[in-house]
Amino acid sequence: MSELIRDTCFGHVLRLATKGRVLQYEEDIDPSLWERYIDKEKSGRMAHHGHTGEEEKEEENRGSNDYDSDRRQTAAAVPNQSSSSRDTSDTRVGSQDPPCNDPSGVIVDPEKGRDVSIVTWYGENDSENPQNWSKIKKFVVTGLICLLTFSVYIGSSIYSAGTLDIEKEFGVSQVVATLGLSLFVAGYGLGPMLWSPMSEIPQIGRNYVYIPTLIVFVFLQFAVIYAKNFGMLLAFRFLTGFFGSPVLATGGATLADMYRPAKRAYAIAIWGVAAICGPVLGPLIGGFAAQHKGWKWPIWELLWLSGFSLVLMSFLLPETSSSNILYRRSRRLRILTGRTDLKCEPELMGEQMSIKDIVLMVVIRPFSLTFTEPILFCLNLYIALVYGLLYIWFESFAIVFIKIYGFNLGEEGLSFLGIFIGGLFVIPPFFLYLYFVQEKQFNENGEIKPERRLPPAMIGAFCIPICMFWFGWASRPSVHWIVPIIGSSFFTIGAFLLFNSVLNYLGDAYPDYAASVFAGNDFMRSSFGAGFPLFASAMYKNLGVAWASSTLGFLSVAFIPIPFVLYFYGEKIRKHSKRARHDL
Repeated sequence: MSELIRDTCFGHVLRLATKGRVLQYEEDIDPSLWERYIDKEKSGRMAHHGHTGEEEKEEENRGSNDYDSDRRQTAAAVPNQSSSSRDTSDTRVGSQDPPCNDPSGVIVDPEKGRDVSIVTWYGENDSENPQNWSKIKKFVVTGLICLLTFSVYIGSSIYSAGTLDIEKEFGVSQVVATLGLSLFVAGYGLGPMLWSPMSEIPQIGRNYVYIPTLIVFVFLQFAVIYAKNFGMLLAFRFLTGFFGSPVLATGGATLADMYRPAKRAYAIAIWGVAAICGPVLGPLIGGFAAQHKGWKWPIWELLWLSGFSLVLMSFLLPETSSSNILYRRSRRLRILTGRTDLKCEPELMGEQMSIKDIVLMVVIRPFSLTFTEPILFCLNLYIALVYGLLYIWFESFAIVFIKIYGFNLGEEGLSFLGIFIGGLFVIPPFFLYLYFVQEKQFNENGEIKPERRLPPAMIGAFCIPICMFWFGWASRPSVHWIVPIIGSSFFTIGAFLLFNSVLNYLGDAYPDYAASVFAGNDFMRSSFGAGFPLFASAMYKNLGVAWASSTLGFLSVAFIPIPFVLYFYGEKIRKHSKRARHDL
């Protein structure tokens, strides 16, 4: 339990308040352990040619045996020293001997080398490495990420339960009242473009993005509840979406921090169900409250739910970014040993980045990836379409179940349960497919060709139009209300298979840019989710439920070829990309 709490925000505050006397790390108790965290080979490479990778080919003119000869010369000419007493401020001024990197015994190249001791994991079983956490700890973190995702996503549709009351109180039309939903979705589409790349900076990590933004999200709900006019309501709805957004894109990166590729799909699947449950259960949870208490009561429910999530995450969510964990380890070791040469690789990379580089990474990278990579653009556009269809289709439920079948506002919320049940139905066969088929396709290094993630998407692509046609033509007084609800379950099956296949595919194809890639995906789908509901009412009134739903069905049919094309030709496209992975 102490290991779980130690790396949470509460744990950091407690360690700071007690000056590290509680929730101690092993090296706090025994500072001599610092040596086991040093990677001698990478430290030697830093001394020899200035980076931790293999020496570049163009440098081979110095002789292929320079590295080994440096080690032999050092072993013969430089006596062993007590490395624990060494401080890099001692640069051997006045000494005729060339400087030597202590951990590796390699002479520091005066032109390219750097005398640094690389801090890393102490082995394959390092308990601080998120990949090595116990199953219980991983399940707790996964559950917290799912809870936070649900708490934010529900904020979009829970508002829609009170739109009729908002129309009356502020004297606005139905389309204008819908802006409260659209701007919230727009906010959580734009937010990850900033927050997700920021979470990749080693000095910041995931938690220092999640917790502060969640605090703002919770307290902005008061501003929405006590809004004096409709303009103020819309402004704060946008801001709540913006500050609540990090988990919607970074949540996938958090899960990737903990789970190896072969097991990551299971976690992404559970997270995907939590994401679907938010907008699906919003009308149900908010419907009865809005019917009896008015439009403010659903926002109060959102406040309570997100506030509960904030408390749990502050006390139980540990940092999952390996870059941040290693950065804090190296900083802690420097304080304990007095050695200024102890640094981790992410920290060295950060030192080499200028302010311009950071701005480009945080602000520009998600947009450039989305609009310059054909794979990303096509898949993001497809997911955005599905997301937009979801929100425009939601607007038809009031027409179908209130006007056609005579449901009240609370009962209309119950009509969304078909979508929820579809999500529960699809999980068992999908997990069986992962276990018996996809896990066997991983190589001995735990890697898989990204295109092999796509077969479920090929099935899901057909489920979306099936749902639209079924729901549209079954929604009539002569057909029992259960029939369109059954048809609605196909949407969740299709969306689930598409989302999970695409998110895992993107994570495998662009592993070095995962958070930025997921942020771009979230931006595009949220843009569609924000815009589509604004014309939903007019579309369904002018075309009727049957033909309006059929129009959406025909649109989804046009996108069916995308997963098939990428499955057969995606590898060739990837290998022409500058940023996608080429070695699989």
